[in-house]
Amino acid sequence: MIALSLAEIAEIVGGQSYDIPDPAVRITGPVVIDSREVTPGSLFAAFAGEQVDGHDYAVRAVEAGAAAVLAVRPVGVPAIVVDDVQTALGALARTVVERLGTDVVALTGSAGKTSTKDLIAQVLQRHAPTVWTPGSLNNEIGLPLTALRASDETQHLVLEMGARGIGHIRYLTGLTPPRIGLVLNVGTAHIGEFGGREQIAQAKGELVESLPPAEKGGVAVLNADDPLVRAMATRTHARVTLFGEGDDADVRAENVRLTENGQPSFRLHTPTGCSDVTLRLYGEHHVSNALAAAAVAHELGMPVQEIATALSEAGSLSRWRMEVTERPDGVTIVNDAYNANPESMRAALRALAAMGRAAQAQGGRTWAVLGKMAELGDASLAEHDAVGRLAVRLNVSKLVAVGDREASWLQLGAYNEGSWGEESVHVSDARAAVDLLRRELRPGDVVLVKASRSVGLERVALALLDSESEVSGR
Repeated sequence: MIALSLAEIAEIVGGQSYDIPDPAVRITGPVVIDSREVTPGSLFAAFAGEQVDGHDYAVRAVEAGAAAVLAVRPVGVPAIVVDDVQTALGALARTVVERLGTDVVALTGSAGKTSTKDLIAQVLQRHAPTVWTPGSLNNEIGLPLTALRASDETQHLVLEMGARGIGHIRYLTGLTPPRIGLVLNVGTAHIGEFGGREQIAQAKGELVESLPPAEKGGVAVLNADDPLVRAMATRTHARVTLFGEGDDADVRAENVRLTENGQPSFRLHTPTGCSDVTLRLYGEHHVSNALAAAAVAHELGMPVQEIATALSEAGSLSRWRMEVTERPDGVTIVNDAYNANPESMRAALRALAAMGRAAQAQGGRTWAVLGKMAELGDASLAEHDAVGRLAVRLNVSKLVAVGDREASWLQLGAYNEGSWGEESVHVSDARAAVDLLRRELRPGDVVLVKASRSVGLERVALALLDSESEVSGR
């Protein structure tokens, strides 16, 4: 964060100073909400959660080097006391971003946000100093914390924005107003909370509504292949750039193919030239993510050859997203267990099928270890049934459905599509899945593990990679 005195921060957030001997002391470290992450010169923001109250760790934070605490009550150590810590954090973030004048790139979408954000970050980092959202910290707390990591050297600030309802993205763009806004897709993630895809589109489109007009540099980067996203062009005064695989997209891919390992390769076309790209990531769905990143980089002045090279060298920065590891015995584990929705589940299964072609030619098998997709509302049964059926259509060798009701729907869909006998099985929990796989896996097999975050199915992948580990229940 840019260095600000405690007096300046108190003025920005409208707070009162308590137990601060010298208001001229500056915050020179990061703003953190976990006392274990405090470094000298930090500002510790004390949030009161359901299980833990950060105010109880204020003394520990100062002892670890924090210059002060942002709190809702005096805590016996240097503190700036405010009515609401979240609101104060947002006000501080907005002030810092405005003073820096950095280019803010914001992105949203139903699926692929974090993977695309990671690609954009790695591409832009080659161009100029860049700060980006770590992992999926894309909410009202994570976004300002990311923005406050920016410094005087930062030229690009890449922010992932999530939403669980109308107005959420509008609030986030108010904290860190973007110049470039990217919308990836409108799918069915959280459809149970939103009430329909049209409502999801309404919420996601708040991003392009927040952009400055074209004459002030605003750019909306929209997915030409998604009709609901493409229609957002009418909701913005910013200049519109389209990405996709259609001929009318400004940034597009041609000659898309998958390598024998399931990694996408294509010819990247931009308004200023073309270049070839072969991604290190797995699955054809990453082509759209890469095009989105290329469109943003093009708008920020990067030449096409540099964009293509950066995309080809980029990897995954976030855990448990198509994380591919080959064991010494030749079994390949694909840990995609961070989260799941119908779109990402289908993409992961297609990636598994592509990765498994070479393995199957050598006698290996493909395994889909799947759990429930949460927050689908009334569409849940149909969506789980459809995923089970897709696994059969893609010729996945073995389906292991893990969990209770939703898992049974996965298995039933596979059964009704023609998966009988031992081709699909329903097990009660992660421990049962691990026991089954440890008994039956053989060299050359490829195992995909995927479910919504609440299921915690990453425990299966981690246990399969560590023969000594045990799977704890939840």
